[in-house]
Amino acid sequence: MLQVQGVFKSYVTPQGPLTVLAGVDLHLAARSSLALMGESGSGKSTLLHLVAGLDRVDSGRIQIGEQRLERMSEAQLAHWRRTDIGLVFQQFNLIGSLRVADNLAFQARLAGRFDAHWQAQLIERLGLGDLLTRYPEQLSGGQQQRVAVGRALASRPRLLLADEPTGNLDEATSDEVLQLMLDLLRDSPTSLLMVTHSPRLAARLDRQVVLHRGQVVAAGAV
Repeated sequence: MLQVQGVFKSYVTPQGPLTVLAGVDLHLAARSSLALMGESGSGKSTLLHLVAGLDRVDSGRIQIGEQRLERMSEAQLAHWRRTDIGLVFQQFNLIGSLRVADNLAFQARLAGRFDAHWQAQLIERLGLGDLLTRYPEQLSGGQQQRVAVGRALASRPRLLLADEPTGNLDEATSDEVLQLMLDLLRDSPTSLLMVTHSPRLAARLDRQVVLHRGQVVAAGAV
């Protein structure tokens, strides 16, 4: 479903060009999950941003289904992000002026894919029924991240991209949020690419890939 082939990415710095990705190859099958690991500065978040269409490769190919991201215009990428991917970040990124119910529905409505039945399932399975009229500032970190997961999955995206989604949570809450995410993915057509520093959390996904200095140095399966 996702193919990354020979991807290079560099940035200009006062000290000269900084190569962040140096010929990365990886793949992710449909309805499967992949943990992207590596030390800080290894290129994990950069690769995730490239897959999300938030930045462009210097060279190489990123293909999701039949879509070639490097060939798409900015307008095409913006539409694709609205309709085909879901994003979950460490910082939650909920809209502070919207109640929980509206935050949950925001992405699906933007994509023109709001489904009241699926929304009700997400609310029930994420345990958010008593929180729908609250604002994000009235929620705990774990509750906010459950809302963020629900928002990302509400449009039934082809690909869910998660960048350290439990990095701000304690271990028990991290386990709970990840389990909820994996349970929901089993009942959806969505694949998961997750950046994490935690080998314990990575082991719960179908496969793991390790980046080091912008290259894949290890890959495996549970």
